[in-house]
Amino acid sequence: MFFEKYINLVLGKPFTVLLSVFLLTLFLGWNAQQFSMDASADSLVVEGDADLEYSRVINSRYGAGDFVFVTYAPNLGLFTPPSLTRLKALKNELEQITNVESVDSIFDVPLFKAANVSLSEITNNIITLEFAGVDLSAASDDLMSSDAYRNVLLSEDGLTTALIVNFTPDTALASLLEERSALRELDRASQLTANQAIRLEEVEALSTAARVSAANQLHKDIADIRIILEKYRDNATIYLGGVPMIADDLVTFVRNDLFTFGAAILFFIIASLAYLFRKARYVAIPLLCGAAIAICVIGLLGLMDWAVTVISSNFISLLLIITVSLTVHLIVRFRELEVEQASLNHHERLKLTLQSMIKPCAYTSLTTIVAFGSLVISDIPPIIDFGWMMVMGVCCALLLTFLIFPAVLGLLPESSSRVMQKSIDITPSIGRFTQSNGPYILLVAGLLFVLSIIGISRLQVENSFIDYFDDSTEIYQGMVAIDQNMGGTTPLDVIIDMRPPNPFDLGQADAEFVDDPFAEDEYFDEFDDFGEEEEGDEEAYWFTSDKMQEIIAIHDYLDAMPETGKVLSLATLLNIAYELNEDEPLNSIELAVLYNKIPDSYKESLLKPYVSVVNDQIRFSIRVLETSEGLVRADLLEKIRQGLSDEFGYSGEQVHLTGMLVLYNNMLQSLFESQILTLGMVLLVITAMFLVLFRSWKLALIGIIPNILAALSVLGLMGWLGIPLDMMTITIAAISVGIGVDNTIHYMHRYKSRFPEFNNYVETMTYCHGSIGKAMYYTGFTIVAGFSILILSNFIPTIYFGLLTSLAMCLALTGALTLLPHLLIIFKPFKEEAPL
Repeated sequence: MFFEKYINLVLGKPFTVLLSVFLLTLFLGWNAQQFSMDASADSLVVEGDADLEYSRVINSRYGAGDFVFVTYAPNLGLFTPPSLTRLKALKNELEQITNVESVDSIFDVPLFKAANVSLSEITNNIITLEFAGVDLSAASDDLMSSDAYRNVLLSEDGLTTALIVNFTPDTALASLLEERSALRELDRASQLTANQAIRLEEVEALSTAARVSAANQLHKDIADIRIILEKYRDNATIYLGGVPMIADDLVTFVRNDLFTFGAAILFFIIASLAYLFRKARYVAIPLLCGAAIAICVIGLLGLMDWAVTVISSNFISLLLIITVSLTVHLIVRFRELEVEQASLNHHERLKLTLQSMIKPCAYTSLTTIVAFGSLVISDIPPIIDFGWMMVMGVCCALLLTFLIFPAVLGLLPESSSRVMQKSIDITPSIGRFTQSNGPYILLVAGLLFVLSIIGISRLQVENSFIDYFDDSTEIYQGMVAIDQNMGGTTPLDVIIDMRPPNPFDLGQADAEFVDDPFAEDEYFDEFDDFGEEEEGDEEAYWFTSDKMQEIIAIHDYLDAMPETGKVLSLATLLNIAYELNEDEPLNSIELAVLYNKIPDSYKESLLKPYVSVVNDQIRFSIRVLETSEGLVRADLLEKIRQGLSDEFGYSGEQVHLTGMLVLYNNMLQSLFESQILTLGMVLLVITAMFLVLFRSWKLALIGIIPNILAALSVLGLMGWLGIPLDMMTITIAAISVGIGVDNTIHYMHRYKSRFPEFNNYVETMTYCHGSIGKAMYYTGFTIVAGFSILILSNFIPTIYFGLLTSLAMCLALTGALTLLPHLLIIFKPFKEEAPL
């Protein structure tokens, strides 16, 4: 009943169908202008991660926000008046950017040694590089010898400086995220009221829109920074770096690849279709279907204000694969019927085509939906979004293809040539090879299975940002320069809740001071009225000598690790104070005096980022070297936790690791847990779907074996080649299953429907290789030809996507044309009728 109504619609009213599709495409195309890409760093983390919430608290407490580095190495030397003048001009221009809050530079930091005064006088004699009459040579020596500035604002050789561009915090977005977190927590505890549930939906939408808006603003700010930097490159070597820039450049690279290689892929697909079918109509119809589907899906995403991320940016390419597959199968079947059913008219053959293909195409789409639907169980929003986007896209592809194809072809005149092209005899040759070499096919499949399992055991859930880019790109060179000269790229914060102080344990330095309270001490004599002036100032007394010595020891321990670049903490400032005190540590009273004499503005910039007295907490700000050989984030984090426990006795509750490195590592680990471990469940569900479709356990198991082998082979090859499993390659397993299942269903459906006619497994295989096998080959050839062009990209994940997608297509096609028919011949799932 439904099929007859469908046929009457698409063949009886093709103009109405095409007009409806056109209006739908026009409406959604208008909304496509709202389509956006999310370039925020939040797209690289696990939403709902406890570490993410803690990170936001820590950033607020210590004033840590988003920033980028600008490394500046003038040709004439840094500490010369012309170079410093141009550097100052660059700093001033950067500060004029609307969303830039401040720019930290060598002009802003105090020069402790260049002041040439004692520690007791330093607080009243703080000078900077901008002070009139400052000795540039002394300033250079001061900055280069200071651990607070070396590899932060100045390279060790003194030739390169850094400008740290701090962006204005988005307080509105932070407020929305805080409210969302509170409401989500109530939701998880099943304590959400009806009004709060409504508010949660509103906040979810508002925070998503605000995050996209913030990402777009960041993209504009980074573009503005680059425009300014270009004006200064003629006299200096300049690089831009930092996590916000990396996240933004990931999207930029993907966007550029979409435009650059999109045309090339389209050209190869057109050329492949033209070569295979030799008729304009069979080139135009797949392209028309693909264009309509792409516009509609993009328009739907724009209408729903659903931003695309780096991870989901390949959805258009995958929808093109699915659309080409659907249309090629329909075209090949229609052309077969032109030969087999020459007595039928044009519309009758088209009806018969739809009747024979709608069921397998619907099932291939359904199994593809299941494969990509497996991604929604991830904890990572961009991967969840990618899964839903593909589910929605596949549904659109199936619906629009089965509307556009028959309506357009039904309006076209009957083809003058009904003879199938004889130039391509590959699939029948594969059939003969399968018939003659069955045992070898099983042997190769078994060997491939073993090698794949070994390869999967070598698969790593790890990657560095620098590995995403070719070494000829500016971003790669910038990360290398920052790692080598400015102490690393990726931030990691080590937060320690200090032990409750023991008032009876003064420590050796304090004990000696108490034993001789009238000892002559110039530093103390100068502040002998400290107790009267500062009575009640409890913050000053937090800085005890033993506590400071322990902070210095922890700092040195973290700094000694080969993976860590620059480490900044309270210890950095303490070491400067000790140097000014003739390398003598300060006792608790002296530390308290010094604390109270520091101007509030310098407390804000020098102390607040590293200590929270009210929370009895210290922060060690680490930048991890992306270029470090053998960097494994999970191992580094565990080493830090274990070391702080073994060496310093801190419990797990006292040590907190946060920052982008932790959040990105959590995302990587979540990928393995939510995807690789659930791949088996996906295959079980597809097996169940095979059982429903073919009504046979034997057929279901036979059908799933080539798909398991294809998915395992891709993952195994990644393991052997050292290609890590990360946010860019995690979707390959779903792609492998989705593509492989399509081929299996088409082949087995045709095999099952034609077996009663031949009543012989080998003859049925020969027929299927010459019919549906050609459609499978045409689809694979077209896709592989188009996507192989991606190897020319400078963006490594794009190269991986092109190669692994092509490999998945080849493996799925090979398995469906060799292993699958041989398994059918061996296990004989269909009953052979005895000859009459």
